[in-house]
Amino acid sequence: MMTYFLIIGFFAIVGYIVQNRLKSKFKTYSKKALYAGMSGREVAEDMLRHYGISDVQVTQGQGYLTDHYHPGKKMVTLSPEVYQGRSIASAAVAAHECGHAVQHATSYSWLEMRSTLVPVVSFAANAQQWLLLLAIGGLGGGFQAGSTLLLITVIAFGLTTVFSLVTLPVEFDATKRGLVWLKESGVTGNQKEYEGAKDALNWAAMTYVVAALSSLAMTAWLLLRFLGND
Repeated sequence: MMTYFLIIGFFAIVGYIVQNRLKSKFKTYSKKALYAGMSGREVAEDMLRHYGISDVQVTQGQGYLTDHYHPGKKMVTLSPEVYQGRSIASAAVAAHECGHAVQHATSYSWLEMRSTLVPVVSFAANAQQWLLLLAIGGLGGGFQAGSTLLLITVIAFGLTTVFSLVTLPVEFDATKRGLVWLKESGVTGNQKEYEGAKDALNWAAMTYVVAALSSLAMTAWLLLRFLGND
């Protein structure tokens, strides 16, 4: 049990630090005006147009740092700060999300794999919370090595871990595509702006790395418990 709480506590602290760092970076680069003077919406629309993507809509969402691309709806949703902002941060985030749209349009294999996993992982993610509570509670001997309930819990966590790991190349590739376009299109007017966009997106990517490592650590621990090695 102590190992469980150490894993949860460690990654909770690391996740908090990374999230705060990301917010700090976004705040910093949100104050740095983009030389091109384009809003996040304009950056997104220009990038989509450059890649000949005409069936993806750019919309304004709600909340803070809630930007995302929805493959099913073919929609890039940008948070108000990004959609309306004319900063390095706005351009970076908008380009990253459009990077996902480009992945979709070009049938990027990792994105297709992640999309295929979504229904199964959604079920597993909802179930794993209750399974873990039952396992830790020891109901029906659930937390005992080799128990059926613990095996099901391992499988549920394993599925979400696979999803987290598949997400990594998807996110890093979207960032790469976005940064390449920002530089080649001249939207980031100089090297300093480009490096700022890269810095902001790298910290955003770190949140996915932490999530993947946390999920992997939990799955490994549960598997060891199932095998009776912990």
